[in-house]
Amino acid sequence: MKLIKKPRWAINENDVTPETVYKQRRDILKKLGITLATLPIASQAQAGIFDIFSDKKEASPALDKRIVLNATKPQQYQAPLSLTPEDKILKYNNFYEFGTDKASPAELASNFVTDPWKVEIDGMVNSPLTLDYDDLFKKFTLEERIYRLRCVEAWSMNVPWIGFPLADLIKLAAPKSDAKYVAFETLYDPKQMPGQASRRLGGGIDYPYVEGLRLDEAMNPLTLVAVGLYGKNLAPQNGAPLRLVVPWKYGFKSIKSIVRIRLTDKQPPTTWNQLAANEYGFYANVNPQVDHPRWSQASERFIGEGSLFSSRRQPTTMFNGYQEEVASLYKGMDLRKNY
Repeated sequence: MKLIKKPRWAINENDVTPETVYKQRRDILKKLGITLATLPIASQAQAGIFDIFSDKKEASPALDKRIVLNATKPQQYQAPLSLTPEDKILKYNNFYEFGTDKASPAELASNFVTDPWKVEIDGMVNSPLTLDYDDLFKKFTLEERIYRLRCVEAWSMNVPWIGFPLADLIKLAAPKSDAKYVAFETLYDPKQMPGQASRRLGGGIDYPYVEGLRLDEAMNPLTLVAVGLYGKNLAPQNGAPLRLVVPWKYGFKSIKSIVRIRLTDKQPPTTWNQLAANEYGFYANVNPQVDHPRWSQASERFIGEGSLFSSRRQPTTMFNGYQEEVASLYKGMDLRKNY
């Protein structure tokens, strides 16, 4: 019998949540009341650390309009991680286009229109193309991949994403030889995204939200274009209809509701780096040895079964546990300077 090597990012099997348990939907406990209103708007990037003390109740259950997706399950991406329950992934989100409170996106994005949708892939490519909504689900082989998700706010989830390698999409566009970076842009639609229409509600960010990767990072096999999770297409609050997932980087790099992917020879601007370059670097690799200026990154609060108060604290690992797969991308780099 051929033995399958357990991924380095996996935990012990006796820590795995049974399927019958992690699929249960549970309400998050009501929260205590301490307001963040006294914080500067730009400082609300740290809101997640104090979010369990917010007095805002979680959003009421909305009609689930998602559909079941057919996806393969490559063995190398089926890590036996203790999964974060679907209900929490749907209700605990950073998506400032729909408000800075964790519960706001599920509430304010419920009527967000994701079909029809267009995604342009252009810039320094030989074959620019435009994908529509159906292309996202039919043009590529969809895979379910269980990845760790680590937020810069020092909380984490384990998510069963559905999507396809970003490399497959970039190859279709045939990059030119001098392309070095990939720039991403979120939809700009203040009528649908109230956070874009209000600096107060949207955290003082300049929209549209933009992100970027080096081309070799984008082409890494781990880098995923996610179109679903937990067997269904993405909910609006999770970045529908497509978002980036780069599991070895902090979550703010995983830009949501993408409408443009552009290849370039210059490092592209990124939203949080422009807002506070001393706090949010371009690379944003998970690194327990490099603290955020206002909090430690040495450990994280894992959001799993039970209430947020009972979520376990665990050590943060280098590159979020994906060191074997990605460390070579940064050989010779000063990861403290290039944070």
